[in-house]
Amino acid sequence: MMASRPKTNEFSHGYALLIGVGECAYPRLSLPVTVKDMHALRAVLTDPALCGYPDDDAHIRLLHDAGATRQAILDGLTWLARQTAADSDATAVVFYSGHGWVADDSGKYYLLPHDVEPFDLAGSALPAEDFTAALRQVGAKRLLVFVDSCHAAGMATAKDQPAMKLPSGFTQAALPKGLVEELKQGAGRAVFSSSTGSQQSWVRPDGSLSLYTYHLIEALRGAGNQPGDTTVRVSNLMNHLGKAVPESASALCQAEQTPFFDTATEDFAVALLLGGKGLGGAGFSPAPGTAASQPAIQASGERSVAAGTISDSTIVTGDRNVVQQGKYNIHIGSAQGLVIGDQAQVTQVFGGEPSSRPGQGGTGSHQPPSGDAAKRHLRQQLAELQRRYETLSNRIAALDKDLGRTLDGETKLTLKERRQELVTERDQTAQEMAQIERQLNS
Repeated sequence: MMASRPKTNEFSHGYALLIGVGECAYPRLSLPVTVKDMHALRAVLTDPALCGYPDDDAHIRLLHDAGATRQAILDGLTWLARQTAADSDATAVVFYSGHGWVADDSGKYYLLPHDVEPFDLAGSALPAEDFTAALRQVGAKRLLVFVDSCHAAGMATAKDQPAMKLPSGFTQAALPKGLVEELKQGAGRAVFSSSTGSQQSWVRPDGSLSLYTYHLIEALRGAGNQPGDTTVRVSNLMNHLGKAVPESASALCQAEQTPFFDTATEDFAVALLLGGKGLGGAGFSPAPGTAASQPAIQASGERSVAAGTISDSTIVTGDRNVVQQGKYNIHIGSAQGLVIGDQAQVTQVFGGEPSSRPGQGGTGSHQPPSGDAAKRHLRQQLAELQRRYETLSNRIAALDKDLGRTLDGETKLTLKERRQELVTERDQTAQEMAQIERQLNS
């Protein structure tokens, strides 16, 4: 019996772990737009007419909101290592979008998961060395890592909003270049960071996506390719991001944004191009309803950006900045001036579909499932809500302990207010769980 061949419109050896921290257990650290980024990236990766990744649990895992805890992120990397170990020709993608902070005394870098505790940041955040160690267990032949976290100093002042007070001894920061070196160790590795130095990383003025993810999706659709190409390669992503992100940041946000790339690999294929059909003679066409990127301005000075051929170029592109609109400031990566509350507040800011609740992606890319697929979708939603309920309960218990130890009146008042917010969230989560259980039993 002959072995079945992979579908021609399927990138059958592609695997992806996509993390958008989104809603944080401590609301002021929440970043709802990161969930929009994650869902939009999943949509283009799994579209058979675009990148062609298999759209199943064996190839794609999403972590967001209450599901993006410290342990869940490490478990997700373990899952990716296990899945790719069984595939000798695997290409793996890891996408993290959330805060990144550095400890002033030790210089240690931390990624902030959903369950980070502001009063014990070093003990509850995800140390970069743990993230790196877990990533090194992924033995895929080809591995592409996107870390979208950044520094946002000055953002609040520019928008006349109060700055978010960071815990003492911590600074918001982009992914340090030394850590990039650690992450890329080994053959077949490429690391993309959306920010460098003290730049910011911005959200598009319409609030739909971050600038960086918007142009990453353009690149996955072929914006950096030439007619005749049938796959999207690392160099195509670098070329387009290196040109488009700085230009958009300048034109839309009147700011500098320069992502950074570092590789220790050949120029490998990341995905199919237009389902393997490739670009026609007319070249790249933007998706319906979007505008094509304008030609980029060539950067000069201490950072260089490849505007054409990438060979022998040092490519640095884009910081993680945020366009702040309405009552709340939204920032991808680490963010000063961030005040983000519940789902209704997110809707107020962006005026579109909210995406910070489990199972509510804001991209509108997929039709609602039906039949058995609908039940699977409901069970996934229920599992996410159950994890969220447990996380909220743990947070309430931790706050009760803090209240018992705290003598300062102002701090105690803040903790009591936070506890009430968590209780309200937990009650709402319980109601959502009950509703889904009724749907499953009907």
